[in-house]
Amino acid sequence: MNFSHITILSLCLISTPDLFAQKLKSDIPYIENSHERHVLDIYTPEETGAEGLPVMFWIHGGGWQTGDKSGVALKPKVLTERGFVFVSTNHRLLPEVSMEELTSDISKSLSWVHKNIAAHGGDPGRIFVGGHSSGAQLAALICTDHRYLENEGVPFKVLKGCIPVDGDTYDIPKIITTAELRSQLYGKPLPSFGHRQKFGDDPKKHVDFSAVTHVSSDKGIPPFLLLYFTGNPNTRVQAQRLGEVLQEAKIPVKVYGKRDSNHSRLNNDLGKADDPATEELYQFLDPLIKE
Repeated sequence: MNFSHITILSLCLISTPDLFAQKLKSDIPYIENSHERHVLDIYTPEETGAEGLPVMFWIHGGGWQTGDKSGVALKPKVLTERGFVFVSTNHRLLPEVSMEELTSDISKSLSWVHKNIAAHGGDPGRIFVGGHSSGAQLAALICTDHRYLENEGVPFKVLKGCIPVDGDTYDIPKIITTAELRSQLYGKPLPSFGHRQKFGDDPKKHVDFSAVTHVSSDKGIPPFLLLYFTGNPNTRVQAQRLGEVLQEAKIPVKVYGKRDSNHSRLNNDLGKADDPATEELYQFLDPLIKE
């Protein structure tokens, strides 16, 4: 290595210290000898020997068709600094698999975390679930429909909080009706692979994949923080809809809309200083991790 290479490397290390603020173990299989996307990443605090830490389990967005567990921006850094173990998972994608199989991937990934996270300093009895966009739908569904985790032998009570970020599919029949009516009114063609097709083109499936369907006061659904961008009418009304259903069931919920943002920035800005959605996140998490 010559001097110029050393200089460049030194400048990179000096200018980007935040990249090394947490330890990362990447591409851990949560199903052995399986699909290449059956993997997750675990971020832990820098200090060694920590144990019993709360766990944030994060699901990426991408319309269930794209996306990757690496797209977590500042969240691992700021949450490990606050004493969390942060897990980011991949899942198989549409249209290679059905929505049933895709959602099963998430429950199997969370099951692996419950069974193995203690070896990484995490508390298997204190798991928070979050996700952005399509990941928000999956997070909300996993945290309301107890069957997914129970089928994997995971007690529903280990879930301590849910943070869906700017999802538009907590009530799938309503978003389908809205999109199709909009297309009719404005003479625009319907998408060939829209929400109707993604969720199985069966009204019963659309209901079953909707988090609002499964909300009840008797199953131990965890508290919710629903974040959305105020400029997106679809994610706004869907967050408000799920929030109302949770309130009716007397489940603690905060619905917060952020202005001066967009669908991607709302997610990527989480962890930034002076970000109002980040403050809402901390105010939501801090009392829950003390319980």
